[in-house]
Amino acid sequence: MSAVTGLGNPIKGPSAIGSDPQRFWHLTRALAVTDFKLRFFGSALGYAWQLMRPLLLFGVLLVVFTQIAHFGDAVPNYAEGLLLGIVLFTFFSESTGGAVTSLVNRESLVRKIEFPRLAVPLSVVLQATFNLALNTIVVLIFMLVSGVGVRWTWLELPFIVAFLGVLIVGVSMLLSAAFVRYRDVSPIWDVMLQVLFYASGVFFSYETISTDHKTLANAMLLNPIGALLQQARHAMLGPAYASASEAAGGWGLLMIPIGITIGLFVVGYIYFDRQAPRIAEEL
Repeated sequence: MSAVTGLGNPIKGPSAIGSDPQRFWHLTRALAVTDFKLRFFGSALGYAWQLMRPLLLFGVLLVVFTQIAHFGDAVPNYAEGLLLGIVLFTFFSESTGGAVTSLVNRESLVRKIEFPRLAVPLSVVLQATFNLALNTIVVLIFMLVSGVGVRWTWLELPFIVAFLGVLIVGVSMLLSAAFVRYRDVSPIWDVMLQVLFYASGVFFSYETISTDHKTLANAMLLNPIGALLQQARHAMLGPAYASASEAAGGWGLLMIPIGITIGLFVVGYIYFDRQAPRIAEEL
């Protein structure tokens, strides 16, 4: 309760969601679809540009860690696991990074019209979800071409992405509302994304470091993104990658990243809802 009581007292004005959930959803979808279309308007290659960033990063890391450092030689399906990790982390970084400045970028709209404020950062997350869906198709094609067999555990992926989405929305609500008042949030979060990239096991798995660095491997599982990436690789690539619960030695340790995710979502929503009526006047 101490974390909640410090979030400020509620005042009258535009709320986070509003009184009509259907209107809130339609507005969020309209903003996301419009931005998605405008992003590639006038571009000859269109969505191909969106694919370039994760694929170029994948190519660079694959060469470095397989041809130079030979980091992934002993890991089955290392390339497939690397691409999967990059795509999922890109979803996290693109969503939260875009949400930070979303309210300020739409200052003219926010200051003139009364509407559910949460629609703005949530539309950024929804737009990133569109990109994730298309990037996932590329991942699946790459896996099939590489000889990875279809498994029933692939059905876990939507649930893994959904839980990652809960984490993303919670962080996005906190960051977007905080940035309106504290502009240092954006550069700080840029640094944090770099830290999280290396701390989440994007280019290495639990199996890679657990033999020599057991404590470091367990610490990676305390990170919600690290635990989700481990489970995603297990679901998509098979038992060569331990499930998150197996790697953690049971569900006890996993309660920490699960608790962090749910806690960030709850606190993020309360903070955003408290700040929503003040956003227009603070811009």
